[in-house]
Amino acid sequence: MERCPRDSGEETTYHDESFQVFEVEQRLQLTQKDPEEGGMEAEEMLPSMDRQPFLSAFALEEFEFPAIIQLQEMPLFPKWHLPLKLMAVFLTLTFVYTFLRDVLQPYVAQNKNDFYKISILVLNKALPWTSITLLALVYLPGGLAALLQLHRGTKYSSFPLWLENWMGVRKQLGLLAFLLACLHAIYSLSYPMRRSYRYKLLNWAYQQVQQKKDNAWVEDDVWRMEIYISLGILGLGILALVAISSLPSVMDTLNWREFQCVQRTLGHAALFLCTAHALVYGWRKWVEMKHYVWYTPPSFILASFLPGVVLLLKAVLAMPCFNKRLARIRHG
Repeated sequence: MERCPRDSGEETTYHDESFQVFEVEQRLQLTQKDPEEGGMEAEEMLPSMDRQPFLSAFALEEFEFPAIIQLQEMPLFPKWHLPLKLMAVFLTLTFVYTFLRDVLQPYVAQNKNDFYKISILVLNKALPWTSITLLALVYLPGGLAALLQLHRGTKYSSFPLWLENWMGVRKQLGLLAFLLACLHAIYSLSYPMRRSYRYKLLNWAYQQVQQKKDNAWVEDDVWRMEIYISLGILGLGILALVAISSLPSVMDTLNWREFQCVQRTLGHAALFLCTAHALVYGWRKWVEMKHYVWYTPPSFILASFLPGVVLLLKAVLAMPCFNKRLARIRHG
């Protein structure tokens, strides 16, 4: 039954949708032609069909598509599969590790019920740990590729397939790292709103009165918190710039040198600030044996290990003896 538009705006919408469906049918028919007859024409009309959606203004329902279109056979975020799996694995491992140290150990050793920490405190330790690990995985393949070029002495030999696949998903890993960093910031801001935090404040105030202390100021803790919060804010801000610059609309406004400066220089700066944020958070805990619960190191030590390796590799490759040779190799 033919649809009767009520006004000119609705008529325009209807014709736009009909034209889009017609255009899709024509494109798909061209792809099924004999290569000698319609191959060149199909290549001209389908230069970017995988990258450019054919629904621009209005979404169509599945029953409105021609029967020739099989939505189930189209790929669904193929480049996001591996990054999402890595994020899920790292998030699960870090969550379990933090749960064992911060919740299960006090319950087993001291019969202390801290299971309320699972929803916010434990998760908020797993989020930054996973985030900084994913961010380190963004810049680690670049260092490995540079070492491989130095070893081979040429840029014309291809990289191993696993390294090429790894380098192909760096953008997705970086965006997931930025997402987890934002969630970590939001969870941290929610600390004062928790009922358990308010009860702890009352307990601390009561203990201070019982001990007859008129000043609870601890200079060491004040400096530690001021510094690591400042580093975290700076790291998140720079990471936001790197994430925004990876958007296609922003990338089109940058030349190659500008894009390289943002992604490499600012990216490594964000990784350095986030690593410093984690280390300052730990402060002196890495030398205090009471923090090695069940003979396991504190989470900030493990979280800083891989980023530290990446930053050390970057510093070594920046030395003139390696940097000049690498520049000659990349210039042919």
